[in-house]
Amino acid sequence: MQHYLEDRLQITDLMTGWIHRDLGQWDALRELFHPDGTIEVTWFEGLASEFVDGSMKMGASDARTKHLIGTPNVTFNQTATKAIVETNAMIIGENVKLNVGCVGHNRFYDWVEKRDGVWKLLHRQSIYDMASFTFPMGPVEIDNAVAAKYPREYAALAYMLEKSGFPVKRVFATRGSELEKEMKASGVAWLKA
Repeated sequence: MQHYLEDRLQITDLMTGWIHRDLGQWDALRELFHPDGTIEVTWFEGLASEFVDGSMKMGASDARTKHLIGTPNVTFNQTATKAIVETNAMIIGENVKLNVGCVGHNRFYDWVEKRDGVWKLLHRQSIYDMASFTFPMGPVEIDNAVAAKYPREYAALAYMLEKSGFPVKRVFATRGSELEKEMKASGVAWLKA
């Protein structure tokens, strides 16, 4: 039982370790992932190491983000060497030049793997539940045609990202969507393999 608790604590630390992204602690962010780790989120798909490089560029731009991370829901495989982790999160973002912000509610859907006694992220994906605009310095006009290009569940986030130079290039999973069902079916198959 103690070993199982240690696994859960390590995995929880991985999830809350996303604070390193918000604080610009790039080396610590890289350490959350296995070397072959990948990530698929609104503005980036590919190797986690390249995501960190992209995050550094975002950190130097007019875009700002902060993530509030909930308590992870962890499902282990039988040998406790792999786990699926689903974690509620809030993404708060703004473009400081445009004075447009957003609050997005998502769930990170992670494949995590224990290698040499250490849990790290192997594959991070996101399911988007809902999002809304915020106006940090008072109401400003938004381009409704740009916002309407995206699913309502993350339109405000995608708008802020696109206007900041980090465009969203495809449709991502939203609550109850076929993409979410496919993502979860793929995760279960990976866990059992």
